[in-house]
Amino acid sequence: MPTPARQIASTLNENATITIEVRNAVLPDPGAKQVVVAIEAAPINPSDIAGLYGPAMLAEADYSPGRIVASVPAPAMKAQAGRIGQPMVTGIECAGTVIATGDDPAAQALMGKRVACWPGAGTHASHVLVPLDACIAIPDSASIENASASFVNPMTALGFVGTMQRQGYEALVHTAAASNLGQMLNRICMEDGIASVSIVRKPEQVTLLKAMGCEHVLDSSEADFDACLIDAIAETNAYCGFDAIGGGDMAGRILAAMERAATRNAEFSRYGSAQRKHVYIYGRLDLSPTVLPPSIGFSWDMGAWLLFPYLQLIGPEASRAMSERVIAGIDTTFASHFSQRLTLEQVPEKDAAVTINGRRTGEKALILPAG
Repeated sequence: MPTPARQIASTLNENATITIEVRNAVLPDPGAKQVVVAIEAAPINPSDIAGLYGPAMLAEADYSPGRIVASVPAPAMKAQAGRIGQPMVTGIECAGTVIATGDDPAAQALMGKRVACWPGAGTHASHVLVPLDACIAIPDSASIENASASFVNPMTALGFVGTMQRQGYEALVHTAAASNLGQMLNRICMEDGIASVSIVRKPEQVTLLKAMGCEHVLDSSEADFDACLIDAIAETNAYCGFDAIGGGDMAGRILAAMERAATRNAEFSRYGSAQRKHVYIYGRLDLSPTVLPPSIGFSWDMGAWLLFPYLQLIGPEASRAMSERVIAGIDTTFASHFSQRLTLEQVPEKDAAVTINGRRTGEKALILPAG
């Protein structure tokens, strides 16, 4: 039988407004290798926010129960013309209980089981249809909240380490290191004996990571930040970086510090060091252009990093092994912290919307559809 569901849908309208609302929907019967999951928890990840609230001017929006109607600036209408009139049901991952399955024996084996799943869209809802290869059974002892966030951040953190190793580096630098993702990455590095250099923006974040056991934690607001970064890179050989900021000068400062570390006690060359240096941008906390100084030398690379292309690169067997490691450590290495827990109807409320859209470190929201 088709499954009734409640979903959060975000629609960009032709009249330069965006509507975010809780709506009723009906899910089709699952195909042979599909399951229907009754969602118990679903995180709102940074990658979800652009689709959820889009370019909405939330401060001046019209709020009513379960609904937001907000104006959209003209440049944003042009940039996102492709989604006009197309309702988007956001949410990449979730956890819950399988309530219906297709005919495939592997799907039927999950009936009634608790699962973590990552269909890629549609998890900000009460129910979701999930391909069999995008879910994994979780132990009864596992926290459903942690399990709901078992894909995006944990797999990204493992992917950073895998990328670093595939490129032949031995240590890494990362920004936004006090975030859920950043803390997971630090725990993985400590677990696997990998040196890391963590960059944060506040003294209390330094304290937090130091208490976790992280050795090299740097506050970018401090006057001696660049000098300390050079020292940390020289000590750890961290010539591979992962930057969540994207815009501004941080990626350039990391590359410049890598170059300064590499040229210590080295013979002068007008082209800089021969040390390979690579910074991957995986986020856009700063939407301004990325600025690179001339002091980075000529032996460097910069590129984007996204999770799904990485998983395609390594293949399904390696991806599944990563998922199994995550589930095994879901309440330890890969545990998450949530600052607010919301029902579906609370997501379109003003206080929640403005807070979520602020994308502040340490303020991650979790949707509990059943309330």
